Amino acid sequence: MYVSIFLPWLLTIPFLVHSSHQQPKGLLINCGSDVKQTVPETGLTYIPDDGFTFSGNKTSLDAKDLFPILSTLRYFPDKVARKYCYTFQAIKGSKYLVRTIYYYGGFDGGKEPPVFDQIVGGTKWSVVNTTEDYANGLSSYYEIILVAHVKTLSVCIARSNQTVSSPFISAIEVISLDDSMYNSTDFGAYALVTVARSSFGNEDTISFPEDPYYRLWQPFKDDSTDVVSSQSSITTSEFWNKPPAEAFATAITMSTTKKLDVQWPPGLLPSTRYHVSLYFRDDRNSKTNTWRVFSIMVNGKTFYSNLNVTTDGVTVYAPNWPLSGQTLISLIPDTKSSIAPLINAGEIYQLMPLGGRTLPQDVMAMEELARGFDNPPLDWSGDPCLPRENSWTGVSCSQEKMPRIISLQLTNLGLTGILAPTVSNLTALHHLWLGDNQISGSIPEMSSVDQLETLHLESNNFTGPIPKSLATLQYLREIFLQHNKLDGPVPQELQGRKGLHILVSPENHLSV
Repeated sequence: MYVSIFLPWLLTIPFLVHSSHQQPKGLLINCGSDVKQTVPETGLTYIPDDGFTFSGNKTSLDAKDLFPILSTLRYFPDKVARKYCYTFQAIKGSKYLVRTIYYYGGFDGGKEPPVFDQIVGGTKWSVVNTTEDYANGLSSYYEIILVAHVKTLSVCIARSNQTVSSPFISAIEVISLDDSMYNSTDFGAYALVTVARSSFGNEDTISFPEDPYYRLWQPFKDDSTDVVSSQSSITTSEFWNKPPAEAFATAITMSTTKKLDVQWPPGLLPSTRYHVSLYFRDDRNSKTNTWRVFSIMVNGKTFYSNLNVTTDGVTVYAPNWPLSGQTLISLIPDTKSSIAPLINAGEIYQLMPLGGRTLPQDVMAMEELARGFDNPPLDWSGDPCLPRENSWTGVSCSQEKMPRIISLQLTNLGLTGILAPTVSNLTALHHLWLGDNQISGSIPEMSSVDQLETLHLESNNFTGPIPKSLATLQYLREIFLQHNKLDGPVPQELQGRKGLHILVSPENHLSV
């Protein structure tokens, strides 16, 4: 099932029929499920989302005859958390296709699904608005292609000013791609957001296992064109972007030797830059002695001149092409060509500038800090600083392109556990406020946190001595340690230090 109107970034998930027990290389996550589920229509097995996220609630839908991965979801009722993230192990430098799937199903008793944001890494990816699809009885999916710049990949959803009820998610698919695919894109600066991926003249969606990378090639037809089928098989393993062979099985063309105009994709596109890949293959017998030669225009601009299309097939692409509004692809036959142009398939992706990422050293330190607490804030996953409006609770960051963590304000959050020693790796930290919690264990050495100005650890359960390294921090002007269980001497270098306000009593066992 699919819709004929193809909106940018918003696609409708088709119901595919395959009999295969293979799996694409990656993760297929059924959000809200308690058990593995093998989808009969596809033969693909989805696993529960436990362990990939630590926030939100599970629920199931009562609707009958519902596609299995749409029958459960995870929703996020907490209004305080700035984002709700899934975190996946990744290979640094590897390329992934991420697909998020949504089906509302009225899980909260409402009539319309909520509108909210989705985030990948430190970048706002898109607004999730499935209202129109849900009104038509359809689910929706979004896709993005990106490179993992660290050893994890985070996919998050977040409330926005438009959100009136709990955000939710039905499924997430993280598929590993070959390093050579889409490598004309600078993935250090951009990700590719799927706008359209179509097989021209086809009746059905092409997907796994025909496409081992689980891309969805939706059928596209134009009533003013003819459909032709290829007469022989083809091998596409050496093709740019590795399209499936089935994408070359059909094409649209004209019955006479004249220009072929195709409005694709049908929806209006925002004015920005796109990656455009077009695929062609002569449908005739390879022994034919006439050439199929034509030029390609996109919105009146030359995309490629005098393309000679053979039965071997060919890919033509532009990694940074401007598009705006309606897109018209024109195939203009060479004056000497006696054969009409044709087109088999196409892909369009929007180039999405990446929003940066927190300095990896700080990210690793914060992840260890979170593991040290028994109950860290629910939004302590994903990028700690970015997007800036979705930074972790209590975390303030610098304004650099690769931001540093400069303040932790976690007073009276009910935290238990320990203060991890890796706090010393937050070398840009100016303020550390953890007062009025139930944190135990010793106070870590912090000599490397040489920008620290205020240290508030009062009203906790810290034990052991006051670290002597605090005396080496030249900018430190406040140390609040009262109401703990510390013992030993107060370091002599801190006693009577000019410009330092230090509180160590009551309830400690310290000597001066």
